[in-house]
Amino acid sequence: MTRALIQTDGLTKQYGSLLALDHCKLGVNEGEVFGLLGPNGSGKTTLIRLLMGYLKPTAGWAKIDNLDCYHDSVAVHARLSYLPAEVRLFFNMRGRDVLKFFARMHPAGDFERAIQLAERLELDLSRLVAFCSTGMKQKIALVSTLATRTPLVILDEPTSALDPTVRREVMALINEAKREGRTIIFSSHVLSETEATCDRVCILRRGKLVHTEALASIKREHRIRARITGPFPTIPDNLRQDVELLESSEKEVVMQTASDVATLFGWLGTLPIDQVRIDPISLQAVYDRYHGTQEIDPT
Repeated sequence: MTRALIQTDGLTKQYGSLLALDHCKLGVNEGEVFGLLGPNGSGKTTLIRLLMGYLKPTAGWAKIDNLDCYHDSVAVHARLSYLPAEVRLFFNMRGRDVLKFFARMHPAGDFERAIQLAERLELDLSRLVAFCSTGMKQKIALVSTLATRTPLVILDEPTSALDPTVRREVMALINEAKREGRTIIFSSHVLSETEATCDRVCILRRGKLVHTEALASIKREHRIRARITGPFPTIPDNLRQDVELLESSEKEVVMQTASDVATLFGWLGTLPIDQVRIDPISLQAVYDRYHGTQEIDPT
């Protein structure tokens, strides 16, 4: 039976009149890759900082492994490794020394593993951090985070400043961590990465968690656009739970299905239509229900 490693209930953070996170109720299972989606200001980083115990909730609570994230933050930190959205490293240290420092700081640190991951990402660890590019600093921080052998990994915008080739390798490392049974919280603006990596996603909007869905469910959904040659009949009772009529006119209908589209072929064959287009629903389409096309990278 799957166990929830992360739980929140009524989790709220308010700064004066600004409600950064509003009564968030969430559960993340062990061994799951869970994606956080939303534009800047939607509450993603606030949620992560509350999970880290860096912020005191205005109301509600968050727990990791049944430990209160704020009151038991030291014990919580021993169970996770964390990559913040804004990476800051010691400028006067070389890359190798940074990895060694963080490996020694965390009880689950693994310097040898960090060196192996650095080689995979083709990092020059002899260079001073002060002379590293933004992308190189991001890779050093990523290596340090993923090399730490904790049951939970929290990644806030892990591929920012990385080129597409390195992004693919980072996604491979995340998938390897999942196969090891680790739980991963993954915040990103890149929908293709989220779609390829996460088991479930949640969408935040203005501090509220407005939607949670499994990627497997999204991939089963399809949009059907058909040109009709006569009156469009009522959707049969046995299909109404699976088919939603989105648009209807004298010439065209648009429907959406949440089930296997093959089960609809028999019914579609009885309709007065002469052209049909069936497209899978993407994560972008789900995201656009709540945010339109703002501030998200589909690539």
